[in-house]
Amino acid sequence: MHQLLPIDHEDAVLLGRIETSDGPTPIVLRDGEIEDLSRIAPTTADLIDMLAAGELPPRGRSMGAIDALSFRPDWEGGMSPRLLAPVDLQCIKASGVTFAISAIERVIEERARGDAMEADRIRADFQARLGGDIRAVKPGSASAMQLKSILIADGLWSQYLEVAIGKDAEIFTKAPVLSSVGAGADIGVRADSHWNNPEPEVAIICDARGTARGATLANDVNLRDIEGRSALLLGKAKDNNASCALGPFIRLFDDKFTMDDVRQSVLSLVIEGPDNFRLEGSSSMAMISRDPLDLIGQTIGASHQYPDGLVLLLGTMFAPTEDRSEPGRGFTHKTGDIVRIATPRLGTLVNRVVACEDASPWTFGIGALMRNLVARGLIQ
Repeated sequence: MHQLLPIDHEDAVLLGRIETSDGPTPIVLRDGEIEDLSRIAPTTADLIDMLAAGELPPRGRSMGAIDALSFRPDWEGGMSPRLLAPVDLQCIKASGVTFAISAIERVIEERARGDAMEADRIRADFQARLGGDIRAVKPGSASAMQLKSILIADGLWSQYLEVAIGKDAEIFTKAPVLSSVGAGADIGVRADSHWNNPEPEVAIICDARGTARGATLANDVNLRDIEGRSALLLGKAKDNNASCALGPFIRLFDDKFTMDDVRQSVLSLVIEGPDNFRLEGSSSMAMISRDPLDLIGQTIGASHQYPDGLVLLLGTMFAPTEDRSEPGRGFTHKTGDIVRIATPRLGTLVNRVVACEDASPWTFGIGALMRNLVARGLIQ
């Protein structure tokens, strides 16, 4: 288990969920112990909503020392009890194209047709016409609108740039409630997708009032070929069996871990394939163009409520271009890839890639959870 935990886990309050013989069970890891919180709150959504900001969860029933829980992913026999995604009733939302410079650089690269010197010239031309560094452009600002005018005049505007530097963020529903998988589970890629990649992200957990209460890691599995055919296929590209991984735990915000730690985090990504392929990458939250609080404010408010809270994936800079199989075809997943997403203060999220059809089918929905909680006497 220790290989999944934050480096300072002894100072962290970590919420999670495990699969016991009774059913899904909320737990907290603190002071080296695992505590069952199901008699205090039957779901993590209830627990987060009942706690005041910065308040620690009440003590639960001890399930033993963290050291006694040996983590093995499903493809190595699994662990008992099994680690689940740390959220349950929260709506799973995501934000896209939140790193504006990455989107702008893609436009520059496409126009330069692979010529690095030409890319430098185009970038310098944009900066000269803008009167400043395009890397400093903030979405919705006057300079962003000036850059938009330049790009339109040059025939380079796109719907992706609209959400990258326009005033409105791209917010969409990533996955249904209870459908996300946890650390050690298989993640799914559609068998008919031939260009896809992981998206390492930080996810913020909010209560029903829209207050950010903690953070976890996420893999927003992305089918680039399907979305690339049409933006209207976003749902088909994003929402599939086992296509969203969250975990390993929610780290609650407190005086030792705040939103500023999220803003300064750097996510590392390692992909190891059965063909001995290895890819490493990173995504720095310091480069994000929209502050996490702004993204939350564009997700929940007077026009949209989430009575059970929400999870909001913040987006990524990562877009692999390294060729894997054939020159010029870029990176795409292969069955059996092991994906590790990590940052020191949140731990490590590890999953294996399989076809969506081969991942464990999602059968335990909201109705099943409610019946389980009633049978256990946790709700009436």
